[in-house]
Amino acid sequence: MKKLRFFLMAFGASLTLLAGCKPDTPPASPTATSATPPTTATEAGTTTATTSAPAGKVRVVYIPKNTGNPYFDGVVKGFEQASKEIDIDFSTTAPAQPDPTAQISFIKDEIQRGANVICITPNSVDALNSVFDDARAKGVKILTVNADLTGNESHRDGAILPTDFDKLGANQIELIGSLMKYTGKFAILSATADAPDQNFWIKGMKEALKDPKYAKMELVGIVYGDDKDQKSVTEAEGLLTKYPDLKGILAPTSVGVAAVAKVVESRKVADKVIVTGLGTPNTMRRYLKDGIIPAVALWSPPEMGYIAAYASFGMSKGDVKMTPDASFKTGKMGSRIVGKNGVVIAGPPLVFTKDNVDKYDF
Repeated sequence: MKKLRFFLMAFGASLTLLAGCKPDTPPASPTATSATPPTTATEAGTTTATTSAPAGKVRVVYIPKNTGNPYFDGVVKGFEQASKEIDIDFSTTAPAQPDPTAQISFIKDEIQRGANVICITPNSVDALNSVFDDARAKGVKILTVNADLTGNESHRDGAILPTDFDKLGANQIELIGSLMKYTGKFAILSATADAPDQNFWIKGMKEALKDPKYAKMELVGIVYGDDKDQKSVTEAEGLLTKYPDLKGILAPTSVGVAAVAKVVESRKVADKVIVTGLGTPNTMRRYLKDGIIPAVALWSPPEMGYIAAYASFGMSKGDVKMTPDASFKTGKMGSRIVGKNGVVIAGPPLVFTKDNVDKYDF
């Protein structure tokens, strides 16, 4: 516990807290919804607005990886709050599964419906590039949110990322390392094998493990739960069976970390296997307070959606240029500066524990 306290203090000292403890946003909806009804089902588990935007309004749509993921509900909440403050017509739609090409038909549909800006959390760094190019040729702005087209940035106009991904992999290794007392075997349970954000973080994790500080830690395997609860549960159970001396599981995905916590709890091995990763405080609250997991990290999805909405409005109007060193205002969250490759960082990550989790609501 001393090492954990030291890590949290050191980690917290290098970060600033999110504006306020509880984000000043309306309660999150259980599922992503459209701000411009009526809606119609486009495929199982998905909805999208069918009406055109009111005259003069900027039409912004957000396409997350898939429906049913509470993490993206938080992003939607931020978009919805900003849409009440600025003149945008906001809606959201998504495929039922986070497959690499599943978002293509949704992008095409939104081009036809007259979207001015398509915000998207891409399921692939390259499978969507052609349809992005088609959209931009028609004057539609493409803004990636939460994950970027790493290596293919030229196919979008800008990106709103939740935190500095260059450091996130190392931060995650330090988190689990401090909890494992820097010794023992651990595994990673990721989302999909094609997820650009997950793969980039894992690359950073592997690089961080080269530090002599982690010499006594051994990464024994990486598995993929595809951001599906049951598959993540199955993969977590497989890890515990294959590695009976496993000391920790790191799941940098909100669906995955909740699934691993569920498995560890059901198997009654929370005192032997340390679970951590990235997860929302609302999803992980019970596991933290019941002592099933010691800590989990994340940033604020609502703040990211809020910033993306302001960026979208400015891009559509021609007032915001997603070029290095440019800046734009984001309502009560102040100004943001555009970095390399047109990337804007929403804010720093936080570490949630049983002692502070009730301060946050998203």
